[in-house]
Amino acid sequence: MRIYGEEHPNQQILSRIATNDGHGENSSYFDGWKAYEKDPFHLTDNPTGVIQMGLAENQLSLDLIRDWMKKNPQASICTEEGVSEFKAIANFQDYHGLPAFRKAIAQFMEKVKGGRARFDPDRIVMSGGATGAQETIAFCLADPGEAFLIPTPYYPGFDRDFRWRTGVQLLPIHCHSSNKFKITQAALETAYRKARNSHIRVKGIVVTKPSNPLGTTMDRDTLRTLVSFVNEKRMHLVCDEVFSGTVFDKPSYVSVAEVIQDDPYCDRDLIHIAYSLSKDLGVPGFRVGVIYSYNDAVVSCARKMSSFGLVSSQTQHLLASMLGDEEFTTSFLATSRTRLCGRRRVFTDGLKRVGIHCLDGNAGLFCWMDLRPLLKEATVEAELRLWRVIINDVKLNISPGSSFHCSEPGWFRVCFANMDDTAMKIALRRIENFVYRENDAAVQAKNKRKWDETLRLSLPRRFEDPTIMTPHLMSPHSPLVQAAT
Repeated sequence: MRIYGEEHPNQQILSRIATNDGHGENSSYFDGWKAYEKDPFHLTDNPTGVIQMGLAENQLSLDLIRDWMKKNPQASICTEEGVSEFKAIANFQDYHGLPAFRKAIAQFMEKVKGGRARFDPDRIVMSGGATGAQETIAFCLADPGEAFLIPTPYYPGFDRDFRWRTGVQLLPIHCHSSNKFKITQAALETAYRKARNSHIRVKGIVVTKPSNPLGTTMDRDTLRTLVSFVNEKRMHLVCDEVFSGTVFDKPSYVSVAEVIQDDPYCDRDLIHIAYSLSKDLGVPGFRVGVIYSYNDAVVSCARKMSSFGLVSSQTQHLLASMLGDEEFTTSFLATSRTRLCGRRRVFTDGLKRVGIHCLDGNAGLFCWMDLRPLLKEATVEAELRLWRVIINDVKLNISPGSSFHCSEPGWFRVCFANMDDTAMKIALRRIENFVYRENDAAVQAKNKRKWDETLRLSLPRRFEDPTIMTPHLMSPHSPLVQAAT
């Protein structure tokens, strides 16, 4: 007889989702965050702490948003000027979203993409940040066990966003530094064929553009190749465009929306965009994600699912007013891009002074830093050993390329827009001191090898034969001992 409440030895109390590692926290990417949280840098309270360079956050233009809010208190229902709207906004809202909010989001997306594409407010679906948007898209497009192809290196959070609760797989499209990690037709075909040979149904391709972690934009020809490929294979193309407003240098940004507008043969039902305000506007705490699909069924389903991750009506109300201010958004985007460009230049110039180079980039909040010359050997293990030194000794949280599924050890993503100028200077000084120490150690090791080789060559050849090294020769009267003393 079983006593109520007694657990059977084979019974699992929690679900598989609750007890598995699908969230992806057991990776060096998240371990770096944990190291920072245990010992966070502070200029006065903890000047020797870990500097956070693993968080892709844009803090360079928050002052512009703060100033706008001061000048427009009526935009918030929490002010005397805006409280008259409190009841209307605080009451239940349809999960379609406030019409003014969806209209403002569509206008902002058009502006971010240079006005070369149009977005219909009725296709805007809200979500709790880009994380929720990507998961909802996965739920809409694929069943458990089915897969999306994704070019490497890619953002580690996708393993959580697309896979954890949906049961969907992510299969790599291997890209390489020899062509600056660009996607090729051959790489697409190889990844697709490998999946089919493994009897895995491929439902689509996921790309980030601009790329996270590369900080590069995707050219129009590559986008056309992707659109053509998914149409040929009858699969979906999901474009994560959350960094599209961070492009600060040529070439200009090309949205997938532009490409399909110019392609009369494209089946638009296969095209979907994920967007958010976390990176372009720098307000990840607002949790504003957007799904924009050209597929009516996906829009309908995603809108139902959005009940699980709506944007608060208070936030919608505020942003509808802010993003509807054409003068402000135009000025904000221009200033933000100028500041990002300047910060990246300062950072990469500092790295170049000590011989460290980054992949040429023109967008994003990070650099793809090449530390391959500092590896003892070209392995993931050597990369992680170097990373642990940088975390524990140099006290910088940067993210190793292996956590981004990069197939070439020695690349690291390092974020530069989530700190002030002082913290950036300190970070560069730490990198400089570290590289000098590593170089000195390498020189000393080289000199030791050279000295050992010289000593070996200077010895009589008979001492190179271990069979001659008898106890007699190693006596106190041995010429070898005399030479050593």
